[in-house]
Amino acid sequence: MNQSSSARVVDDLRAWIAAAAPGTQLPSTRELTARHAVSPVTVQKALRTLTAEGLIDTRPGVGVFVRPVRRVHAHDYAWQTAALGATGPTTSAPLTALRSVPTDVIALHSGYPDRELLPERLVRAALTRAARSDAAVGRSASAGLPELRSWFASELGAQTPAGLPAPTPGDVMVLPGSQIGLGSVFRSIAGRGGVLLVESPTYWGALLAASQVGVTLVPVPTGPGGPDLAALDRAFAETGARGFYAQPTFANPTGALWTATHADAVLELVRAHGAFLIEDDWAHDLGIDAAVTPVAARDRDGHVVYLRSLTKSVSPAIRIAAIIARGPVRDRLLGDLQAQALYVSGVLQAAALDVVTQPGWRTHLRGLRPQLRARRDLLVDAVATHLPSTTVEVVPAGGLNLWVRFPDRTDLRRLSRGCEARGVTIATGDEWFPAEPTGRYVRLTFAGPDPGAFGTAARLIAEALAE
Repeated sequence: MNQSSSARVVDDLRAWIAAAAPGTQLPSTRELTARHAVSPVTVQKALRTLTAEGLIDTRPGVGVFVRPVRRVHAHDYAWQTAALGATGPTTSAPLTALRSVPTDVIALHSGYPDRELLPERLVRAALTRAARSDAAVGRSASAGLPELRSWFASELGAQTPAGLPAPTPGDVMVLPGSQIGLGSVFRSIAGRGGVLLVESPTYWGALLAASQVGVTLVPVPTGPGGPDLAALDRAFAETGARGFYAQPTFANPTGALWTATHADAVLELVRAHGAFLIEDDWAHDLGIDAAVTPVAARDRDGHVVYLRSLTKSVSPAIRIAAIIARGPVRDRLLGDLQAQALYVSGVLQAAALDVVTQPGWRTHLRGLRPQLRARRDLLVDAVATHLPSTTVEVVPAGGLNLWVRFPDRTDLRRLSRGCEARGVTIATGDEWFPAEPTGRYVRLTFAGPDPGAFGTAARLIAEALAE
C-alpha cells in the first residue's frame, strides 16, 4: 500500500516537474502530504526517488527545486594548445613500469616488488604506531627526523674504511622518494642548461628528471662491470660536465655490478675532473649473490652525492629516501629540496624508521635473499628454454630485473602488443636509453606476482616473437 502511494506521488510530481521551469521550488512536504493524502514518510520516499533520477535538487534548510537541464555539448580544448605552447623533446614519463594490469595477466613489466617480498607485518604495525604518535599531528624538520637521519648516516658509516671520514647525521637529507631527489641533485649540480654524464642504458626516471629540470644528459657506454673508463674520461674532457650519474650496484635495468677496482677508478676520474659522482643505491637491500658496498663509503672529499631509497625494500606506500652529501653542495641541495617539498611527512618517516630498526627487519632481509635468488633463476631458466634467440648478458647478483637482448630486427612495439594479446606485459628497453638504443632489449622483472608462471610467460613471449 505504501509502495503504491509513493509511486502515485512520484508520477504526479514527474508531470508537475515536466511543466515547471528549471529552478522552480516544489511544494513543501506538508503541502504534498495534504495534497496526496499520504504520510510524510511516503512523500520523502518519493522525493528520494526523484533525486536519484536527477529530476530535483534538495537544499537542506531551503527546499526542493527542479534541477536545471544540463545541456550536452562537445568538449573544446583547442585553446590549450596555444596556452601550453610547444613541449620539449621529452616531457612525459615512460610509464610502462608503472602500469597497473588485471590480476589474470602475467606481469613482467613492473619496477616494484610483489607484496610477498615486503615486510608487510612490520609495515602495518609501524604505520599503526606512527599514526598514534606525535608525528601524526606535527611538522618535521626540513632535513628530516633526526633519528632517521642518524640511521641513514650509520648505515653508510658502517661500511666506511678506517681513516676515511664517516658521514654524520648533518650530512643527511630525507626525501619523499628518490625521484624528487634526482631532480634536485641534477638541478643543484648542473643547473638549467647544464650537462651531466650518465651510463647508457640507465634508469628512465633519471632521464625524466633531467628533462624536467632542463639538464642535458651525455651518454657513456657501460657494460656488465661498469662504464667504459676511457669513454668516461673523454666525455668529462669534451663536455666539462660537473657530474656523472650512475648505479654502481645492480644497475637498473642491466643488473651490472661494479667491482671495487672499477669503482675506485671511476672515483679517481671524477676527482681528476673536479666533478661529482651521483651514486644511486636504489637496490641496497636487494642483494642476492653479492654484498653491497657503496662507492660513497670510500669518498674522502665530498665528491660523491649518495642517494638511497627505502621504497623498493620497505614498501611502495612508504616513499622515503635520503641524500648524503658533504660541503657546500649539501647546503644547496637542502635549499632546493625545501623549495620543492618543504618537508617530508613525519608519519611516513616515523614508520620507515620503525621498520628498519626492528629486529624483524634483518630477519626479513635474510629471508628475502633466497626468495629473490629462486625467482631470478626461474626466470633465467625460462628465458633460456623458450627464447634461445635472446641473450642475457648479466645474470644479476641483486636487484629485481633481467635485461634481455632480442634479435636486432625485433620490432619491440609489435612484440609488446603481441605479448599483451596473450596475457603477458613486458617493458621494452628503449625507455632506458638516453640516446639511440644500441640493441633490441626488454626488461623483465622476477619480483612480480606468480613466479610459477615464468615458464608460461616465456613461451607466450616466444609466440609473439615468432609473429
